[in-house]
Amino acid sequence: MDGMGRSTMPPSEGSKEPSRDSGTPSGSDFLQLDIGQAPPGGRTAWLTERLRSAVADGRLPVGTRLPASRVLAAELRVTRGVVTEAYRRLAESGQIAGRGRLGTVVVVAPAAPRAPARDATAPGPALFDSADRDGAVDLLRALPCRIDLSPGVPDLAAFPRTSWLRAERAVLTDVSRTDLGYGDPRGAPALRRAVVGWLARNRGIRAHPDEVIVVAGVAQALALLGQLLRADGIRRVAVEDPGSLGTRQQLAYGGHTPVPIPVDERGLDVAALRASGAPAVLLTPAHQFPTGVVLDGERRRELLGWAADGGLLIEDDYDAEHRYDRPPVPALRSLLPEGVHYAGSVSKLLAPALRVGWLLAPSARRDALLTAKRHADLGNGVLTQLVLARLMDSGELERHLRHLRLRHRRRRDAMLRAVRTHLPGARVHGAAAGLHLMVTFDTHGAGLRDTDLAAAALARGVKAHPLSWHRITPGPPGLVLGYAAGPAHEIDEGIALIGAALRAGA
Repeated sequence: MDGMGRSTMPPSEGSKEPSRDSGTPSGSDFLQLDIGQAPPGGRTAWLTERLRSAVADGRLPVGTRLPASRVLAAELRVTRGVVTEAYRRLAESGQIAGRGRLGTVVVVAPAAPRAPARDATAPGPALFDSADRDGAVDLLRALPCRIDLSPGVPDLAAFPRTSWLRAERAVLTDVSRTDLGYGDPRGAPALRRAVVGWLARNRGIRAHPDEVIVVAGVAQALALLGQLLRADGIRRVAVEDPGSLGTRQQLAYGGHTPVPIPVDERGLDVAALRASGAPAVLLTPAHQFPTGVVLDGERRRELLGWAADGGLLIEDDYDAEHRYDRPPVPALRSLLPEGVHYAGSVSKLLAPALRVGWLLAPSARRDALLTAKRHADLGNGVLTQLVLARLMDSGELERHLRHLRLRHRRRRDAMLRAVRTHLPGARVHGAAAGLHLMVTFDTHGAGLRDTDLAAAALARGVKAHPLSWHRITPGPPGLVLGYAAGPAHEIDEGIALIGAALRAGA
């Protein structure tokens, strides 16, 4: 693709650009762009915004081919790097993409206009202090905003559309009439085999395809396991504190009482787990949400000993594949196959909308889980399973993961720089892996309420989660900030707005 396929770095937006000759036009028929309107030193930002606005208002509808970078640069009489950097920023935000010989084309338009910098109608602290956390999370997710730093939102602009379409065509060419029936409630055999290979290569788990149950994401895996817990008379389930609000809500909906177990720099406190008397525990050992810590070796041995003594262990392999500055850690399931109920998905790797995940359970509970799955929905959609299996078997999913790691590392680095600049008193947690950072504000003491800070940030057009949403017991105020979904310049702007809210006395 001309202008996006090379790693051309933009020049300084000052003296290195060609000088403009007032006697020679420096404009383009394309969108009637006139570089003379750009502010000094801001040509790339100006061009990016002009193109983004043209996509938003419909002048560049989906499918429009943009000029080749060298052509547009020549017409505007700027260096090619100015144009390639503008194209790169639009690609990062998912509005344009390279299509090989078709060039650079518009692939998606914004679903809604950009929100104003301040939205007087945005919900205030009542949203974040609401006792109805289910409703609050749903409302926050649905609210329009200028910059979304919510955790748990993957890089949906990076979804491998071309690879998916290629695999889908191949599947539809080869699919048999019987493949279009209800199929095996455990999941399509092709996907179960592919999942076994994926887990062996990436998580150190040795399994047989018959051990895999394909589910509609980790959420359904937990719902099915919850049914088994109730059947066994288990109502108290230990959870990490701080830990996932969504997980706690799901357990409570299923009639279980979450029992908070402290998390420190070594992960879940296993001694506290034993002391709690809870017969089951749900945890994220590879990348704890939201702190980002990894369960260390000694705690792992203690936890596996607890499971060997009869404890029921549920492993949510959350964000295990998204790591940047640390080596991989094996899944607990790889160390104690008959003692761990293991759940994973492609929601953060591809897209939550696919609703595809997997559940591996000890042999004693496998038949009961399969029965629960059969009665829940008769199995997941087969065509999606077959496409995903092809991506796994062909190596396309690993290539996509490598691509994502590069994008996420750049955005993680951008957020770290922004936090250092705009939130100098914040302490950063969990930067080595995942799709979010946790920041705490120890120096502000009891005077800062993170729900007030999140409300003030939302009023400025920025979404973020207050850390207190994910706590059961009190702790230092903080925010949980996702960096996967947006480009670097939006991340910097979002953190700057949060910093302004903090200085204003949120």
